[in-house]
Amino acid sequence: MKKILILTASTGEGHNQAANSIAENFKARGYEVIKNDFLKSNGKFLDTILVGGYEVLASIFPKLYGISYKLTDGPFNNKLLSLLFLFTNKKVLKLINKIKPDVILLTHPYAVNIIGTLKRKGLNIPAISIVTDFKAHGTYIDSNINVYITGSENTKESLIEKGIDSNKIFAYGIPVKEEFLNIVPGLLSTKDEDYFNILLMSGSMGLKNISYVVKELLNNSHKLRITVVCGNNNKLKDSLSNEYKNRIKDKKLHILGFSKDIASLMDYSDLIITKPGGLTITEAINKTLPIIIPFCIPGQEMQNTDFLTSNGYALYVDNLLELNLNVDNLLDNPALLEQMRNKLAKLASTYSKEKIVDIADDLIK
Repeated sequence: MKKILILTASTGEGHNQAANSIAENFKARGYEVIKNDFLKSNGKFLDTILVGGYEVLASIFPKLYGISYKLTDGPFNNKLLSLLFLFTNKKVLKLINKIKPDVILLTHPYAVNIIGTLKRKGLNIPAISIVTDFKAHGTYIDSNINVYITGSENTKESLIEKGIDSNKIFAYGIPVKEEFLNIVPGLLSTKDEDYFNILLMSGSMGLKNISYVVKELLNNSHKLRITVVCGNNNKLKDSLSNEYKNRIKDKKLHILGFSKDIASLMDYSDLIITKPGGLTITEAINKTLPIIIPFCIPGQEMQNTDFLTSNGYALYVDNLLELNLNVDNLLDNPALLEQMRNKLAKLASTYSKEKIVDIADDLIK
């Protein structure tokens, strides 16, 4: 049986979700899949510093995070990371020697640094890196990686600009779960066409920002059905539930906590309002669901936003007072909404998880 080692990390859930999604395709093709969070499994220090540091900077000091993102977008940073990961490299090599994988797949850029270093020192196992945002940061760059998978041709170009051979790069999409690739049977027949359905994903936007979005939407003049997914943020869920106990005229407001039915909610919706995380955006792309972005932090989210808006896949609202103007524009111009759907469908048609597995098969031969 062929073996694949998938290296991931928890700086944002997107890397783990991509790992879990593509793992199912490899299992279906007869691979033994071993997933490893290389930060968590190699001691608390690096996991606390890198994962905890990311969460603090991104959520509390976003401008500082943006500055650090820009400063580390170069080859010098990769040399520093190599020093930081000296101990981790040994641990990962020990794991590789133990399980003897036929191919290694990386869903986190730090893993690129580790495997690139090990390959320079003689590791002779093919490696595939999945870029989980729409522009490649410098930490993804290593000429020893055999193949890169990207979410768009634009992402591919950003890798080429940083020196990666174009023949190594395939725009087959960021892997998402199977339910995002198909419409749930019979769901659309239950849809209330009198209402325009908006899915609001809280992500890490925080209580204050989400409350502003909900308040603005409830002041919209159209009949809206608004579904707010709060995730594990119970404080946000309780706050919204208490604030909007009573029915609002011409509006339906549904406030959910953690939900396993995001794919169905997307099928039911006409529009998603969300932060531009690579995985959530890719799920929306596969569902051909038009996107409005009300907030984004500097760094990869701003770069994702630039990609999405410049290609007509999303609208960016940099002032919440303009949110309803954008919603109204889509409602009053169905052709514009359909144009966005068509562009999303065209991009989604280039995605293929099966082709990623095909590439792994070819690398092993």
